[in-house]
Amino acid sequence: MSQNYLFVELGPGDTAKATHALDKVACSIGTDEMCDVRLRGRGIEKVHAQVRATPKGLVIESVAERVVVNGRRVDQHTLQVGDLIDIGTARLRFQAAPKPLPTLARNLPGRGNLLATVARFSEALGGTYVVDELLANMLDTIIEVTQAARGAVLLLMDGKPQVRIARKAGGKEVPLSSAASVLAISDSIVEKVLQTRQPQVVSDALSDQTFSAAQSVMDFKICSVLCVPLVARGELLGVIYLGNDNVVNLFSEEARDMGTVFAAQSAMLLRNAILINDLQLSNQSLTQQIERMNFGSLIGASDSIKELFRRVEKVAGTDISVLITGETGTGKELVASEVHRRSPRAKGPFIAINCGAIPENLLESELFGHVRGAFTGAVANRDGKFQAAHGGTLFLDEIGEMPLNLQVKLLRVLEDRRVVRVGEHTMRDIDIRVVAATNRDLLAEVKAGKFREDLYYRLNVVRLHLPPLRDRGDDVLLLARYFLKRYGDEMGLKIQAFSDDAQRAMHLHQWPGNIRELENRIKKALVFAEGTQITATDLELAPLQSGRIEPLNDAREAFTRTYVRKVLEINGDNRAQTAKDLGVDVRTIYRYLAAEKDGEFIE
Repeated sequence: MSQNYLFVELGPGDTAKATHALDKVACSIGTDEMCDVRLRGRGIEKVHAQVRATPKGLVIESVAERVVVNGRRVDQHTLQVGDLIDIGTARLRFQAAPKPLPTLARNLPGRGNLLATVARFSEALGGTYVVDELLANMLDTIIEVTQAARGAVLLLMDGKPQVRIARKAGGKEVPLSSAASVLAISDSIVEKVLQTRQPQVVSDALSDQTFSAAQSVMDFKICSVLCVPLVARGELLGVIYLGNDNVVNLFSEEARDMGTVFAAQSAMLLRNAILINDLQLSNQSLTQQIERMNFGSLIGASDSIKELFRRVEKVAGTDISVLITGETGTGKELVASEVHRRSPRAKGPFIAINCGAIPENLLESELFGHVRGAFTGAVANRDGKFQAAHGGTLFLDEIGEMPLNLQVKLLRVLEDRRVVRVGEHTMRDIDIRVVAATNRDLLAEVKAGKFREDLYYRLNVVRLHLPPLRDRGDDVLLLARYFLKRYGDEMGLKIQAFSDDAQRAMHLHQWPGNIRELENRIKKALVFAEGTQITATDLELAPLQSGRIEPLNDAREAFTRTYVRKVLEINGDNRAQTAKDLGVDVRTIYRYLAAEKDGEFIE
């Protein structure tokens, strides 16, 4: 039989050339120092893959991430001589040489070929990562090959061995409540194995000087015991405990060697299953945590956002007008949608229109509709947003951008609950609830004569204010994890965490674009991230990567630039008006614009 091995070709400065013999039933591949084939480089997990012996040949299968074999991403692949395997930035080639393949007790009397048996055993266990199912298959097979009468798997829980599963020969399950007595488990034998990490075989327990005085040995007349440790990459998981009470079938040294081989193979698969199970539980916990902090489509746990949730809950059941205020990107439309969803109008339509995104000459037609021939391009009768929202909710976003002449018409519609399409005189009844939103200070706009006072009070019956993201504390991390999971799943990526520097950077960043900026940065980071975590550099927050807190003057300057830009937006980029509102010389505005010309504001 030829000797198989993996030849590691040179990676991009990370992994040196090396040859690794595949002389075990299962060989692990990864960056962990306990791996049989240890690699270094980007995109390689601690335990990335393993090569298992099967009746059909050697099979490489993924453990943490998919592997690329001959240019194709696979979860499992039967290796052929010359196959090229890409794992992260490392490349391996599968080769064979005319050397005998070492086997473990190749021709055991009455046992057949142990390697083939172990291969079948490994293939059966490799088909599941459900811990209880894996334990049952594992224990039944070991009981059979060692010809034990019964057995149990004891796993360490908080440092103490606890029976996780117990079986009798023939696959008969033993209830855990009675496992200790039915199996006559000897605490002293188990403790010895846990302390030494060495297998123990007691061929005749009643005559053995070390264990004959043990209470369980005396009480249950134990004849023979085999106990082997479950150790995976240096980690002690527990023990496999096997027993016989028939002097005809005492355990031998041969049975110990067989049990040790099967336990070693089982331990690695069991450890992987436990890690995957823990990861699933962690994901479930995160999902449950997010769900607990969800308010419909809204997410948050800060005091300010909880107060917003409380106010939404109270106002949603009424039919009064609501004005939602907050900076750009804080999620005003989501709040409006949640008000609608929790209202008696939830089964009706939710119609949104951005008053700042539609040209003034078309806005009236969009809102109220038109008849054919009312203006150039009006080739057919068309209902407006007010009629489309009949029986539901109309969301008027950026209401502060609405021209004054349309504000008059809007006020009349809100008072009369009737609408007249452009080009006709017939009044049509409407049944709607109006929710409006703005990032402007409408009261200041009223004082400046840019917004009608009567319309302001008609819309502002109840005001819901959304705090900026920078004032929401740990909500930034909660939202970041939500976006990471959501878009990571959509893109099929397994990046599931933020590095420490990224979390610190997100806390210190001022987020001028608020939640929309956070969402966009995470999307971009997922596309370009190289590792398994999102870093501050991936988020384009590299200046904060070192964790250095900005001096007060720098922080004050950054805030001033952001505030100047905000007021400029309110004033439609009118620099003279902005200078007047801020009480500074117009040259100051030009200075700040010049200072931030290379900056990027994400909205």
